[in-house]
Amino acid sequence: MEHAKILIIDDEEVVLDSCKLVLEPAGFKITTASNGTAGLALVPELDPDLIFVDLKMPGISGFDVLEHLHATDPNRVAIVITGYATVSSAVEAMKKGAYDFLPKPFTPDELRLIARRGLERHRLRQEAIALRREKEMLRENFAAIVSHELKSPLSALQQNLFGLTAELEDRMSDEQKARMQRMKGRLDDLLKLIHTWLRVFSVDVNKIKEQFQPVAVGQVIARAIENVLPHATRKNIEIASDVREPLPAVMGDAVSLAEVLGNILGNAVKYSHPQTKVQLTAAADRGAVVIAVSDNGIGIAKEDLPRVFGDFYRGRAGAAMDSGCGMGLAISRRIVEAHDGTISVESEAGKGSKFTIHLPANT
Repeated sequence: MEHAKILIIDDEEVVLDSCKLVLEPAGFKITTASNGTAGLALVPELDPDLIFVDLKMPGISGFDVLEHLHATDPNRVAIVITGYATVSSAVEAMKKGAYDFLPKPFTPDELRLIARRGLERHRLRQEAIALRREKEMLRENFAAIVSHELKSPLSALQQNLFGLTAELEDRMSDEQKARMQRMKGRLDDLLKLIHTWLRVFSVDVNKIKEQFQPVAVGQVIARAIENVLPHATRKNIEIASDVREPLPAVMGDAVSLAEVLGNILGNAVKYSHPQTKVQLTAAADRGAVVIAVSDNGIGIAKEDLPRVFGDFYRGRAGAAMDSGCGMGLAISRRIVEAHDGTISVESEAGKGSKFTIHLPANT
């Protein structure tokens, strides 16, 4: 935090001078401004790590300064200093983006302490931003590697295998034909896995939103059930649907929402025991449409619950019971969040799971 840049905006010269006297010996670079307009003008060039703002100033107020700072860069760390400290003014300042509140008069130790706390907050925010950027770069690089280094040669191998099978059809024994079929099956599985990886890394929230229109939730549910029904039938699992009409429409993309419900219903069927039931309910509730999918299957261990919606998640019980790549719920979470909704899970190992989706109604 040494050499950190601190901007102090206050109309009292004695406050500016005293703050400089206290903070500069600690190794901080201090810049001052006597009003909000001058302070805001300094921000783009100075790019301070921490900003102190007085609330009561001539011209634009400290509240206006906070609002402008937050609008231009929500990650700015600003601390309010004022001689008119009240609970209401503190609450209002926090609403406008202030990190902390320092009432006048304050001691040098109090100023140094809150400055270091604000700079630590700035450091943590910058680290979080850097981690997000790094994660996005890793995602992009991974998608490129999967697409070019894996998908392309596997597709070429698949085409050559198809051609070879056709050429040798009359000369192969039944055992050789069976081997060919197994190879084709393994290649199909690999290509489907790669397609799923690319899908989870290429979900474009903005592109999904461009296609939004009023969607009838009942129709989305019917489509999802229809897609999952063959798998459920093979395991002799009943999918019971309780849709409490009339349901309000939601603004969204019907295909993407059907994919979400298909993923959740598919998992419920996959991880349920044969001859059991999967229950789906849908109802309007306080300006939202709430869809819940419950099963009595293998459930999710408590320690795995926080990671359920992460990329590549596969619980230990699920991995032992059935195959999968752990991408479906990650895709589902991104799609639901693109619809300004939420998705959550309640589960207990050995007793089943309940996934709940809240989507804002189109009112």
